[in-house]
Amino acid sequence: MENLTSEAEIHALDRALVVVSVAPEVGAPIPGDTAGPQLREYTDEVERVRLLYWVTALKTVVVVAYLEV
Repeated sequence: MENLTSEAEIHALDRALVVVSVAPEVGAPIPGDTAGPQLREYTDEVERVRLLYWVTALKTVVVVAYLEV
Protein backbone atom coordinates (compact mmCIF):
# COMPACT_ATOMS: atom_id res chain seq x y z
CA MET A 1 0.00 0.00 0.00
CA GLU A 2 1.29 3.44 -0.87
CA ASN A 3 2.03 6.09 1.69
CA LEU A 4 0.00 9.27 1.70
CA THR A 5 2.18 11.68 -0.18
CA SER A 6 0.10 14.65 -1.17
CA GLU A 7 -1.73 17.21 0.85
CA ALA A 8 -4.87 16.43 -1.17
CA GLU A 9 -4.78 12.76 -0.09
CA ILE A 10 -4.36 13.70 3.56
CA HIS A 11 -7.22 16.19 3.27
CA ALA A 12 -9.49 13.56 1.67
CA LEU A 13 -8.79 11.08 4.46
CA ASP A 14 -9.34 13.75 7.10
CA ARG A 15 -12.74 14.66 5.62
CA ALA A 16 -13.85 11.02 5.63
CA LEU A 17 -12.75 10.61 9.26
CA VAL A 18 -14.76 13.68 10.24
CA VAL A 19 -17.89 12.30 8.54
CA VAL A 20 -17.60 9.00 10.42
CA SER A 21 -16.84 10.68 13.75
CA VAL A 22 -19.90 12.93 13.47
CA ALA A 23 -22.28 10.22 12.23
CA PRO A 24 -20.90 6.73 12.96
CA GLU A 25 -24.02 5.07 11.52
CA VAL A 26 -23.25 6.51 8.07
CA GLY A 27 -21.28 3.42 7.06
CA ALA A 28 -22.85 0.22 5.86
CA PRO A 29 -22.55 -2.87 8.08
CA ILE A 30 -20.26 -5.55 6.71
CA PRO A 31 -21.80 -9.02 7.06
CA GLY A 32 -19.93 -11.30 9.40
CA ASP A 33 -19.73 -12.71 12.89
CA THR A 34 -22.10 -10.99 15.33
CA ALA A 35 -20.09 -12.09 18.39
CA GLY A 36 -17.85 -9.02 18.26
CA PRO A 37 -18.34 -5.42 17.28
CA GLN A 38 -20.07 -4.81 13.93
CA LEU A 39 -17.51 -3.87 11.31
CA ARG A 40 -18.74 -1.04 9.10
CA GLU A 41 -17.61 0.42 5.78
CA TYR A 42 -17.83 4.04 4.65
CA THR A 43 -16.94 4.95 1.08
CA ASP A 44 -16.68 8.49 -0.20
CA GLU A 45 -16.66 8.24 -4.00
CA VAL A 46 -15.91 11.95 -4.47
CA GLU A 47 -12.84 11.94 -2.21
CA ARG A 48 -11.97 8.35 -3.25
CA VAL A 49 -11.57 7.11 0.32
CA ARG A 50 -12.87 3.95 1.96
CA LEU A 51 -12.84 3.45 5.73
CA LEU A 52 -13.33 0.21 7.64
CA TYR A 53 -14.28 0.82 11.26
CA TRP A 54 -16.40 -0.21 14.19
CA VAL A 55 -18.23 1.75 16.84
CA THR A 56 -17.65 0.83 20.48
CA ALA A 57 -20.38 0.61 23.12
CA LEU A 58 -19.45 4.13 24.21
CA LYS A 59 -19.88 5.38 20.62
CA THR A 60 -16.16 5.78 20.03
CA VAL A 61 -15.16 5.16 16.42
CA VAL A 62 -12.19 2.83 15.90
CA VAL A 63 -10.74 2.92 12.38
CA VAL A 64 -9.43 -0.46 11.34
CA ALA A 65 -7.96 0.57 8.00
CA TYR A 66 -8.37 3.00 5.17
CA LEU A 67 -8.07 2.22 1.51
CA GLU A 68 -8.22 4.33 -1.59
CA VAL A 69 -10.99 3.29 -3.94
